[in-house]
Amino acid sequence: MERILVSACLLGRRVRYDGGAKTSDDDLLARWRAEGRLVPFCPEVEGGLPVPRPPAEIEGGAGGAAVLVGEARILTPDGADVTEAFLSGARQALAAARSSGVRIAILKEGSPSCGSLRIYDGTHRGRTTQGQGVTTALLELNGVRVFGEDRVPDAARYLETLT
Repeated sequence: MERILVSACLLGRRVRYDGGAKTSDDDLLARWRAEGRLVPFCPEVEGGLPVPRPPAEIEGGAGGAAVLVGEARILTPDGADVTEAFLSGARQALAAARSSGVRIAILKEGSPSCGSLRIYDGTHRGRTTQGQGVTTALLELNGVRVFGEDRVPDAARYLETLT
């Protein structure tokens, strides 16, 4: 059975920066959960960040790939550099994916870790830009296809090609 890495917040775990969850009510996710396919993971918590924690954004909206090569940092609104925690979480997410044989992930869109199509632009003003989070970038570089929670049907179609 193909396993799917999934953002823990989408499964109701209160791991988000604000102490909340972003529980998905998607029927496919519920079915996959019942089948035992899902591997819940929060890279920010696994990277050592507390719950709750200050929000963080990739400076300049540069994207996760820039963070991976040291060309951008991840900062809180007061300028605290939390890049290393995000990198550690991304590496742990990749390790979890590899140990479970994961080739597909469904992650929280917009997150500086998990965004697959868009992230916040680094200004801490609530604006988004196209880009990937650092965990998504690392997973994709290593052959794991990542979808946001709003693209579960696309993920299901991709999953069918793997089985």
